[in-house]
Amino acid sequence: MNPGRWVTNLLGKPAAGPLPAAAPASRREIGTNSPARDVVTRLVPGTDLRDGIDRILRARTGALIVLGYDEAVEQICDGGFDLDVEFSPTRLRELSKMDGAVVLSTDGGRIRRANVHLVPDPLLPTTESGTRHKAAERTAAQIGCPVVSVSRSTGIVTVYAHGSRHLIQPSETILARANQAMATLERYRTRLDEMTRQLSTVELGDVVTVRDVLTVMHCLELVRRVAREIEADVGELGVDGRQLALQLAEVVGNADGMRRLVVRDYVRPPSSGAVAEPVVDRALDALDQLLEVELLEVTNLAQPLGFPATLEALDTATGPRGYRLLEEIPGVPRPRAEALIAAFGSLSALLDADLADLVAVDGVDEDVARRIREGLTRR
Repeated sequence: MNPGRWVTNLLGKPAAGPLPAAAPASRREIGTNSPARDVVTRLVPGTDLRDGIDRILRARTGALIVLGYDEAVEQICDGGFDLDVEFSPTRLRELSKMDGAVVLSTDGGRIRRANVHLVPDPLLPTTESGTRHKAAERTAAQIGCPVVSVSRSTGIVTVYAHGSRHLIQPSETILARANQAMATLERYRTRLDEMTRQLSTVELGDVVTVRDVLTVMHCLELVRRVAREIEADVGELGVDGRQLALQLAEVVGNADGMRRLVVRDYVRPPSSGAVAEPVVDRALDALDQLLEVELLEVTNLAQPLGFPATLEALDTATGPRGYRLLEEIPGVPRPRAEALIAAFGSLSALLDADLADLVAVDGVDEDVARRIREGLTRR
């Protein structure tokens, strides 16, 4: 499945026909967690290399830039001249006025060669049509170093690295897309807050159903995945994404921590008492493995938590251990909360306990016990 397609539909944009078939390895787009993402961060706004590329775009000269220099690079370089001078954006722009490629040092701090003709193996597969892009894709595949191609006619900047390709888009384009995603994320966060308040109400009333739990988990997964898409845009925006990064952090807030607490409250087994962290980690990993299309059915979130993945099971009664609500009470340290849940086993038993019962738990003094009683009854 195309990882970006779900977000496209999520934002209300029309889908252009059926999902495309998987692209060949040499044509794969660089994903959020791809090793090639590190290459893209070298070209974000605010870096010297991006400054040089922007100057090339304004000059409309085009360029072919090899981001690395070693013996393998030297073997496919024909002609040109050696420089070995300190890198600067203006030098990159001037040297790119010639037709040949510019070769930078591996750390990007120096320009090693200029106006060279790259001669990669012509038998290497490529799906590109332009001469410059063909040379870039084949060179990256042969030498293992990232190669940047700047098209003179279209102004498109393409990075080839680790068998992937990635288009470097203008900040305006990325910001427009990210702002649409942010609007969607804000709606999902509002929905999450509403469902969380409702879950707290039914938890304190001891009338929780599996549906209540999965509804909150569904909201959490939507928030998490849209936020991940925006994080990728923030990373590609560089200095232009600072405000967006602050906005994202504010909207997402404690969603990740809440996600873990909800899982700790309801995951099975065990059915009561403290929950081992590996059990929680496995449940979270299983939720991460769900495809975006699987989130359309709330029952698909049941199995990672140990519930039956059936419609009938949604109305089954269940109950929390109490991790999430205790976490929200000020002045109750986490070790004390852990001790209380280990002692009482469930939120229901904790609510039935009086002040003396709470103080009897090791490490819980009267002050903490009073905070717990007040915190749970004021909701």
